[in-house]
Amino acid sequence: MLHIELVPDLSHCIETVAKKEYEEAVKKLLDIVETNEELEEKAEILRLFLKNANFKKLRVESEKQLMEGRAVQFVVYLEDGIPKYEMKVT
Repeated sequence: MLHIELVPDLSHCIETVAKKEYEEAVKKLLDIVETNEELEEKAEILRLFLKNANFKKLRVESEKQLMEGRAVQFVVYLEDGIPKYEMKVT
């Protein structure tokens, strides 16, 4: 199972970071000749995450931690075809 790490900061919220990663994955897929299953899976996980996540809630949760000087990392993955995430704070 592929896990994708997304690291927002005070300049880039989790939605922006996820969109950037998705766009990069799709661009790479369009540029390659051979099939890359891991890259395809990454793009699909990010697409579903962007479609289904409650970004207002995620921004509130993560920005509070960031404002307090903590680092925030989201780990996004699929579980039974449903995008899931864990937020890690250090």
